[in-house]
Order: sequence, then structure tokens, then C-alpha cells
Amino acid sequence: MLKKAFVAPDPGRIRLRFATRGVIGIGCAVALCGAAGHSLVAAITGGLAALLALFTVTDPTVRGQAATTALLPLVGLPVLGLAALLHDVPVARDLAFLAVVGAGVYARRWGPRGHALGVFAFMIFFAAQFLHTVPGQLPELYAAVLLGLAASSAVRFAAWCYERRLPAPVAPPAPAGGKGFARITTRQAVQATVGAALALGAGQLLSDQRWYWAVGAAWWVFVNTTSRGETIVRGFRRFLGTVLGVALGFAVAVPLHDEPVAAAAVVALSVFGIFYAAAVSYTWMMLAVTVLASMLYGLLGVLDPALLALRVGETAVGALGALLAVLLVLPVTTHAVTDDRVEQAVRCVHACTAAAAARLAGDAAADPAPRVAELEEILGRVRLSLVPLLHPLSPSRPRKRRARQIVALLDACAREVRGLASIAADPVASHDARLVAACWRVEAAVEALTDAPIDGRRRQAGAETVAHAADGEPVLAHLHALEQALLALAGPLGRSGRVTAGA
Repeated sequence: MLKKAFVAPDPGRIRLRFATRGVIGIGCAVALCGAAGHSLVAAITGGLAALLALFTVTDPTVRGQAATTALLPLVGLPVLGLAALLHDVPVARDLAFLAVVGAGVYARRWGPRGHALGVFAFMIFFAAQFLHTVPGQLPELYAAVLLGLAASSAVRFAAWCYERRLPAPVAPPAPAGGKGFARITTRQAVQATVGAALALGAGQLLSDQRWYWAVGAAWWVFVNTTSRGETIVRGFRRFLGTVLGVALGFAVAVPLHDEPVAAAAVVALSVFGIFYAAAVSYTWMMLAVTVLASMLYGLLGVLDPALLALRVGETAVGALGALLAVLLVLPVTTHAVTDDRVEQAVRCVHACTAAAAARLAGDAAADPAPRVAELEEILGRVRLSLVPLLHPLSPSRPRKRRARQIVALLDACAREVRGLASIAADPVASHDARLVAACWRVEAAVEALTDAPIDGRRRQAGAETVAHAADGEPVLAHLHALEQALLALAGPLGRSGRVTAGA
């Protein structure tokens, strides 16, 4: 697990740059708040605003990222004011917190921007509980949020906007459509609200001062998950990361929180760990979050071993509340989510092949490269949905074996599609009718997997081409391997009869 977090491949050193820029941006935000004469509480608030802006804003374009960042205070400042005004009204405060939870999850239907705004709103309300914010502090905290966002934006969009030199990323697939409870985002909003309510009640039984940690644990279990299996695995990883973080907190935060220089170094390392490990290990990210929280408690003068032990208990009841909600309230099965994402991947293979066929037929405007990038994005989501089945503690060996087959065959499809796209981009390979017909045969196999109509003439032409083509020609080899992977994929997907007949 440690190797996965810190020795995992980092093409283009994107994670390293992401983490380093996060530390610089947050450091600038805190320094700016200090230079403005703000209190420690305000400096923490400004640093948190900067962290959220740098971490959660993930629009596919720089312009979109800037627009989302500009919208953050429009959401965060009213939520901060509401939390402060309700500080001494527990029932209204709790109901407002649950409303923020539900709205924050529901906003995911609007893609990365909705997700970022929802997370920002939740974390601002959470921070108000963490810092015991009261109305008299609002002017200073408002200024700190704006300073934090300004500092982080200056670093991200002016001083070090490395995204401008990268290929434009592919936007993640839009959430599934439908109305009412047919939409996954609606179901998750209900689940998250129920889970947060259970966590809130249980958390207050453990502590009437630190109950919000339980709500936070429930909330973060739902982030970037879709099915109940994903949520269960994430809850386990969150708890494990918290336990490891508390153990490290005893060793580091407790003895060093009175040393300003050492405390600042630990905080910077924790921030780096959050950004660097997030993409590859949720457990290690949560370890870094827990150490960071321990150091902040130390700086606020309230850190002690009992508080760290309470943190573990609150996290446990929060994760349990989330798990009960996903199991009992409008559950979304791993099977349903996996099938939907696998079909997205197969349809993307179809689109890649169609683009390659058009390019080989002489259409200079056709370009399969963007579709290949989209396929990589979808395959990442397929792997995420299959995590519960591939987990070492998964009890079903047949389902684990099926999941491994699906991942291996989709990876084979992606490999062949990449090879096909590279050949299609070569001007020498253009205008080859045999290759176009071979692409048609691959399309037929995809159509059979996805219930799409099959053009009989194209299928027959493809069959004749593959039968008569030279076996050693590279592009035909890619097409043949791609077709075989698609035919094999029909087995674990339970569509062998239809695909065999169709292909």
C-alpha cells in the first residue's frame, strides 16, 4: 500500500507538480492572511479555502477552472454566515448542516463544477464547527476566505499554470440520466443525508463538542463513489487511514505542536501528502488529513491523546452511518454501475474504430485520438467500480474472477485501439479499403455487445476482408486482436450467444 502511494507511476510528474503547487498556494494564502493581521483562526480559514480551491476544482479546461474558482465565494460565504448565525441554535444548525450535505451531493449532476461547489459548501460549514465560528468573526473570516482564494488563484492561474502546456483532458462522462430516483445523484443525495443524520446523532452521543467529525466521515465516504460496494470499500479505507494517522499523530503532532517551525513543516508535509496521494491511495490521503488536523488542534491549543482517540471513534460511527444508508436506502448495486460503465467503454471502442475507419477512408478531419483519451478516462471509472469485487476481502471468487477478466479484456481493447489510432494517423496508411472493411467488422462486434443495430453489409464486408487479408499487416493485426478481445468480453458480460451469432 505504501509503494502504491509513493512509488506509483507519475507520467509527466503531474502528481508531484499538483502537490508542490498545493503547498505553495496554501502557504501563500496563510502568509497573506498573516500579513493582513488576521488571527490564527482566520489564517486557518484562508488556508482551507485555498486548499479546497486547488484540490477540488477539476474542470477540464483552465478557463473552466477559473470560472468555478470565481463561483466558490458565492457559495461559501453565505454558508459560512449561516453556520455562524446558527452556532447557538443546535437543532436549526443540525438541520442546516444536513441540508448542505444533501444539496452538495445533489449538485454532482452538474459535473466537476457542481462537485467542487458542493464540496466547498460542505467544508465551509464543517470548518465553522471545527473553529466554533460566531457572528462577530464573520467580517474577518470573509476577508480570509477571499484572500485565500486570491492567493491560490494567483499561484494556479498566473505563477504556475502547468495545465496550459498539457493536452486538454477529457471531461468525465456525464452522470446517468433519468428523472427522480432513477438518477444516481438523486439517490446518493438521499443516502448521504440519511447517513449524515445517523452520523450526527451517534457523533453527538460520543461528544457534544466534536460530533462534526462523524458527519465529515460520512460525507467523505460518499465523495467519488457511486455504488454501495465502492462506498463500503471507501469507508473501510477512511477508517484505516484515520487509525494510522492518529498513531502517527501521537508520535509527531503531540510532541511537536508547541514548536512553531516544526509544526509548520509537519503541516506542509501533510498538505503535500494529501495532494500527492489522493489519486492513488485514499488510505494514505486520510492519514495525511488526520495528521494535518492533529497539528491544527495543537496550534489551537486543544490537542491531547484523548482527542485523537475520540477522532477514531467519531470516524467509525460516521463511516458506519454512511454504510447503513447505502445498504438500506435506495441502494445502487455494484453490478448495475459496472455494467453501465463497461457499456460506455465498449461504445467508446466503437467510436474509436469508426473514427479510425473514416480516417483510413480518406477523411482528414476524422481523428480517433480524442476518443482514445476518452476511453482511458472511462476505463479508469470501470476500474473504480470494480474495486469492491477485486478487493482482497471480497467473498465471491467467481465475481472476482469475472471482474479480472473484464479489466484484462478492456485493457486489451484499449491497447489495440491505441495501436490502430497511431496507424490511422499515418498518411501512408490512408485510403485502404481493406482496412475500412475490417473496421466495420469490429464495429459489428461492438454493436452486438451493446444492442445497437448491425449493418449486415458492413459485417459481411468485414468478414471477407479479414479472411483474405495478409496476416502480418500491422493494422489488420490490431483489428483482429481487437475483435477477439470483444468476442471474449461477451463471456463475462453474459452475452456470448448474441455476440457469437452477431459477429
